Amino acid sequence: MPVNADAVGRAYGPNEPYEVTAVKIREFADAVDARSFAHRNADAARVEGYGDVVAPTTFAVVIAQRAEFHVIADPEVGVDFSKVVHADERFTHHRPIVAGDLISTTIHIDSIVQRSGIATVRTRAELADADGAPVATVVSTLAVREDA
Repeated sequence: MPVNADAVGRAYGPNEPYEVTAVKIREFADAVDARSFAHRNADAARVEGYGDVVAPTTFAVVIAQRAEFHVIADPEVGVDFSKVVHADERFTHHRPIVAGDLISTTIHIDSIVQRSGIATVRTRAELADADGAPVATVVSTLAVREDA
């Protein structure tokens, strides 16, 4: 089944808030080899001007991909996750993500382009804090192999 190009313009969310913790930040920092002490120690983060342990810039993908699942799970969109390759990820940060944040995400399907048996699906995740203020925008491109 091909990806449904009529799904462009759909939005999902805002989704259940994601609670950012120092432990999650530290685990992610370890996984991506981010070495700043500000990712592990609240005092070091405060010296650098943050209110608490600060996440590496790519941490936003953890939150965005949880919201992206709504696109994958929607049968009307038609994305077969077993045929997905992650093609691109871009971040625009409005402010740093720190431990203690509660972040809600709204995911948008911005484009679907089909060529030569591949559908490229571009999503945009808008991350906002508990007050609704923007935190980050994550634009993701998925390449979905379609059946011949």
